[in-house]
Amino acid sequence: MMVVRNWILLLAALAATASLAAFGFLSYAPNRIVPGVARSLHEVAGDAVTVLAATALALALLCFLPQRRAVLLVAAAGLLMALGVLLFAAGHGATMLAATGVPAGRTSLGPAFWLALAAICLALIDTAEQAGLSALGRSLLIGAALAMLAGMAWSGLFDNLSLAREYHAHTDAFALEFRRHLTLVVLSAAISGAIGLPLGVMAFRDPRFGQRLFGVLGIVQTVPSIALFGLLIGPLSLLASTFPVLRQVGISGIGAAPALIALVLYSLLPLVRNTVAGLRSVPESVVEAASGSGMRAAQIMRQVMLPLALPVILSGFRIVVIQTIGLTVVAALIGAGGLGTFVFQGLGQNAIDLVLLGVIPTIVLALAGDVLFSLAAANLTQMP
Repeated sequence: MMVVRNWILLLAALAATASLAAFGFLSYAPNRIVPGVARSLHEVAGDAVTVLAATALALALLCFLPQRRAVLLVAAAGLLMALGVLLFAAGHGATMLAATGVPAGRTSLGPAFWLALAAICLALIDTAEQAGLSALGRSLLIGAALAMLAGMAWSGLFDNLSLAREYHAHTDAFALEFRRHLTLVVLSAAISGAIGLPLGVMAFRDPRFGQRLFGVLGIVQTVPSIALFGLLIGPLSLLASTFPVLRQVGISGIGAAPALIALVLYSLLPLVRNTVAGLRSVPESVVEAASGSGMRAAQIMRQVMLPLALPVILSGFRIVVIQTIGLTVVAALIGAGGLGTFVFQGLGQNAIDLVLLGVIPTIVLALAGDVLFSLAAANLTQMP
């Protein structure tokens, strides 16, 4: 009797196959206003059906084998190939529809594409986890997927998708908002580090202070982001009207100032918590040895404890950066700019591809931040 040894991979293969068979792969409309007509994968890229079906069958068969590392690596390679075929089919199908349709036609990605993409990505993450890939291995896996996507986009394969058309129509605005988004993330992370690290050290040295601090930061963390952005509008507007010099330097009730303050407040709890956890993880014997060698408390903290706690602290920075990348999207509601501008413009115009123009780069930024901080933390952990 055959026993399923990897239910997640099996369910992902079945879910991707079922979604591609039951739903529209692409949606074609003669213009931006008229609702699109669903087109199946077989209609727009018949050859891809055979490749994806064969890949799904091979992955399903792998689910019955003992899940050794070699089998899992083969499964990861198969999932990467399925991802590449899925992306190629989307670009090829859009090109075919553009050649046979009207010049103003719009080709959007359909529900089958997104469901299959989600199933493949979830299975890939789980397979990498089961295979026990190192931080470098996971980073290479993500890098291979992003490089494949970037290469196809660079070749012009996706130019006939309406998402690419939205990008070409907003190239200058996209570059500006992307820089604003990145600037807010970098500034908030830098300010959070400058505030959070000393607070973490103080909380470690004085547990009573740390208990009160965590209570306050916990309350801040429970406030919804929209509410916190809104709460800052009134006080900052009053300060700007009372002290005009603040308005001259860009501080007002809306814009980057309240967004930056809110992002920093949200970032403090994970950073302070990881700083305390990292310092507590330093072996007591190491501290005693440093003290016995004549080092003062400040020297022990700066030269011994903080370097040893750095991998855990970097994990806190990783959480902060990824969280901030997502929250900055919401900051566009109060005029801070960023990629959220396209998200809310698209929602207002009922243009899903404009929404995706803000969402997809946000996801890519989060993945890049995760990879960079994971690699840095892993390298520090492996250092002698």
